[in-house]
Amino acid sequence: MAQIYVASPFFSPEQVDRVTRLEQALTANPTVKDFYSPRLHQDAQAEQFTKEWATEIYHRDMTQIAAADVIVTVLDFEAQNIDSGTAYELGVATMRDMPILALQEKAEGVNLMVTESLHYYTKQVADFATYDFNTLPQGDFVGEIL
Repeated sequence: MAQIYVASPFFSPEQVDRVTRLEQALTANPTVKDFYSPRLHQDAQAEQFTKEWATEIYHRDMTQIAAADVIVTVLDFEAQNIDSGTAYELGVATMRDMPILALQEKAEGVNLMVTESLHYYTKQVADFATYDFNTLPQGDFVGEIL
């Protein structure tokens, strides 16, 4: 069973809805041991949006990436871009040789640095409720490559 890190933007109602549905799908998946979604872990000892808060959140998230077996990411953010924090997390995962599984519901182009790092790609959040995280089947990116 897999320990998963969820890399996703959560700055707008649309983004929160998308990552919430992804979290629900992962919760329903019997091959998921647990997942860490930064959206659910914004509380810190320090006051929010201070340097101390940022440092605490950064180190917590990096510890959780290190503990994960797989990164599940949401590529949807703004037209032909992904969230900069999500992009950073994907870079860390790539350098750690971690499989990156991606959800993209919108039909937008994605930079080749992201598309070429993906192990699995889907446009359906429901796929993460049944995806076998034990065998990690592959699925190529389908869409416009930038």
